[in-house]
Amino acid sequence: MSTEQGMLPLDVEPRAPRRRTTVEFRTPLPGPTRYTTMDSPVGELVLFGDGEALSGVLTRSRDGRSRGLPEDWVSDPAPFGEAVRQLEAYFAGELREFDLPLAPAGTEWQLRVWAALTTIPHGETASYGELAAELGRPTASRAVGMANGRNPISIIVPCHRVIGANGSLTGYAGGLDRKQFLLGLERRVSVAR
Repeated sequence: MSTEQGMLPLDVEPRAPRRRTTVEFRTPLPGPTRYTTMDSPVGELVLFGDGEALSGVLTRSRDGRSRGLPEDWVSDPAPFGEAVRQLEAYFAGELREFDLPLAPAGTEWQLRVWAALTTIPHGETASYGELAAELGRPTASRAVGMANGRNPISIIVPCHRVIGANGSLTGYAGGLDRKQFLLGLERRVSVAR
């Protein structure tokens, strides 16, 4: 059900979530980037990292095409066994909080925003403005939105939990249909518990 300007209605209001401690990101290790793929309810996911920590979870592009991967990336599913297990448990409604070593590459601001995303509890949402205020920059909601849109570790670093101040679903690099699916999944799991 679409509304104007590509926004979808959401039946919850943003609220100040109960916050937990943010994750600590590692710096990616030097060497080749390793990757694997997995099927999921939101389509094929590409997991990539340095062999010890996860640096990204990518979905297919909005038009359904596979994302082109750099030629120097090495296909190696071995380092991703635990990440795949946790993602499968999340989609099955059995996991609410990921516990994985993460090493995204980004600017200092992006890393701060991405760390703040990890404090939004499963099944809850926050607005761009709320995150900006929590980061000490109350007028930086657009900058939060820009960093949010560049989050390389979708689902695990839950950028899908950020919504408009009026409760609408706005922008999601993976497409609003995926955002709506993820929030719906989390709401169903939260209600069932």
